[in-house]
Amino acid sequence: MIVRQATHSDSASIVEFQLAMAWETEQLQLNEPTVIKGVAAVFEDPSKGIYYVAETEGKVVGSLLTTFEWSDWRNGTVLWIQSVYVRPEYRKRSIFSKLYKHIQEKVNGNTALRGIRLYADKTNIPAHGVYEHLGMTAEHYQMFEWMK
Repeated sequence: MIVRQATHSDSASIVEFQLAMAWETEQLQLNEPTVIKGVAAVFEDPSKGIYYVAETEGKVVGSLLTTFEWSDWRNGTVLWIQSVYVRPEYRKRSIFSKLYKHIQEKVNGNTALRGIRLYADKTNIPAHGVYEHLGMTAEHYQMFEWMK
């Protein structure tokens, strides 16, 4: 298995993953044309984020998106991991761990990058265990949001 930065040719897999993830996690049926445009927007404008994929035997089996948060406290950028998905038949094979370690290596190798953050649904206890196993902590921040 290899982990690499995604290319535009990976878009169909990433769109498929986003549609599946929204349904699996929230029983939310996303508008596919909107997701197609949203994924394309990342490839057209790298300031929006960077997709990474895990590939085995020529098949994309998992992906995640990193986006950027400027931290004035740290005078550097924190990478946010979002849009994580692993094909169900490839789960429990450390796919996310390999993706995460790839991102962690990027952070460790770049002095402008200060760390990694992600958010997880409060009820997704198995995911919490994976993140803790990788050395992440559930810090003292609580996320709030307002969505149009």
